[in-house]
Amino acid sequence: MNVLNTEQIMTWLATKGADFGLKVLAAIAAWIIGRWIIGFVLRLVEKALGKSGKIEPTLARYMVSIIGVVLNIVLVLAILDIFGVQTTSFAALLAGAGLAIGTAWGGLLSHFAAGAFLQVLRPYKVGDYVSAGGVEGTVKELGLFGTTIVSGDSVTHIVGNNKIFSDTIKNFSALPQRRVDCEAKVANGVDVNDAVTRLKAALPAIKNVLKEPAPEVEISKFTAEGPLLTVRGYCHTDNYWQVYFDINKMIAYEFGKAGYPVPETPQVQRQV
Repeated sequence: MNVLNTEQIMTWLATKGADFGLKVLAAIAAWIIGRWIIGFVLRLVEKALGKSGKIEPTLARYMVSIIGVVLNIVLVLAILDIFGVQTTSFAALLAGAGLAIGTAWGGLLSHFAAGAFLQVLRPYKVGDYVSAGGVEGTVKELGLFGTTIVSGDSVTHIVGNNKIFSDTIKNFSALPQRRVDCEAKVANGVDVNDAVTRLKAALPAIKNVLKEPAPEVEISKFTAEGPLLTVRGYCHTDNYWQVYFDINKMIAYEFGKAGYPVPETPQVQRQV
C-alpha cells in the first residue's frame, strides 16, 4: 500500500505538481503586486480627496477605507481564479452560507451600519475632542467598524462604532468656546468678600481668558472647613487645559499673597 501511495504521489508530482507550483508562485506574485497596487491607488485617492477641499477628512478616510475593502475582495477573487475556483461558484457558496455569516458577523455588521450613520449625522469629525464610548480624547479616524481616539495620555483607543452610536457622545469641540470651572475653598474666619474681589481682579489677566462672557467668582456652597468658591473663566476650546491650570495657579498665588490660612476640618469634641 505504501509503495502504491508513493507511486501515486510521484505520478501526481510529475503530472500536476509543476502546474500547481506555478499557480502558487503566480498567486504569491499576484498578492504582492496586487497589495502594492491597492496601496498606490488608495494613496492617490486620499491625496485627490484631500486636494479637492470639498470633502471633510473624516468622510475622505471613510471612503478610502471602503475602497480598500472592495479592492482587497477583488484581489482575493482574482487569486482564487488562478487556482481555478470559479468566482460564480464562490459567490453561490457565500450566498448559501449567508445566514451563518450574518449570525457570526452580526456584531461586525452593526458596527459598519453605525459607522454609516455617524458619517451622515456627523456628531464629530477628525480632530474633535470628544467623550464617546467611555473614552475621552481627540478623534484621529472614523473607520468602517471603529473610531480611533487618542486620549490625553497618548494612548490610542479603537472603539466600536456601534458602542459609540448607542451611547452618549460629548463633543467638546463643537462650539468655539468652553467654560472652565475651578474651585477654591476659603478657610473659616477669612473675609470671603475679600477673596472674591481678589480672584475677580486676577481672572481677566490670565492668558486666553475671554472678556465676554465675563469671568465669574461666586460662593457655590458652605462646608465645615469654610465657604467653597466657584471660579469660572471662558476660553477658546483649544486653550481649555492651559486656562484650567493657570486659574488654579492664580488661586494658589492670590490666597498665598493674602496670607489666607489653609482650610482645616474642625475637630469634633467627643462627649465623655
